[in-house]
Amino acid sequence: MRIWPIYKKELRLYFTTPLAWAILFVFMLVMGFFFNLYFNFFARLSMQSAMNPGMGRDLTVTEYVMRPLFSGFLSVILFLSLTPAITMRLIAEERRNGTLELLMTYPVSDGAIVLGKFLGALSLYAVMLAATLVYPAMIWYFTPLEWGALATLYLGLFVLGAAFMAVGLFVSSVTENQIIAALGTFMLLLILWAIGWGAENAGGAVGDILRDLSVSEHLDNFMKGVIESRDVVYFVLLSAVFLLLSLLSLQSRRWKG
Repeated sequence: MRIWPIYKKELRLYFTTPLAWAILFVFMLVMGFFFNLYFNFFARLSMQSAMNPGMGRDLTVTEYVMRPLFSGFLSVILFLSLTPAITMRLIAEERRNGTLELLMTYPVSDGAIVLGKFLGALSLYAVMLAATLVYPAMIWYFTPLEWGALATLYLGLFVLGAAFMAVGLFVSSVTENQIIAALGTFMLLLILWAIGWGAENAGGAVGDILRDLSVSEHLDNFMKGVIESRDVVYFVLLSAVFLLLSLLSLQSRRWKG
């Protein structure tokens, strides 16, 4: 499959237009604000623990800074909001401009189109994550880090991003309106994130199913520095399912044509 030309095209479209830079700016501005809040809170706790050694034993920078930085409510909203901005144009713009039909006449398979666009979006997301490495680097200057827990946290964020990009790509493939694609992606991601909240009230087998479908439930272990095979499988399957749906969406358009 000729994925590379599609992938290069997507990266060029992202980084030669204001879109990627605007997304990166907003992301780093908001995350920087929250990092400052959490780090200052951690610093105050560290000063208090100097007078109370028992308190200091449970004081870790991963638990009090990095984990809340990425799993806090407003940070979650940021991820849910920026994903549609990254993915809304992937196929919807091609459909609106009439270039999707032209692209499908090239010697490029539908699978290559889907994977190329997916990897382009995922690369932008990876750049966003890489930019946040400045925060643990700053922390490391002042205090030791738990590198294993930190690596697990970033692994969780990466597989989360892969699943989110796949969802956004699928929604973009079923409409030519980028606004609809963005709103549809946000709503679907919000449902996947919040579906587990009603698990306790549902109880029984229904509650277990809701927990198994919830993104937040499977991300939680990564945030704690724990890698569970079931969580990795969940994100891989979620990505694969929506990539397959995107492929079927493209193929159905070819069949109709």
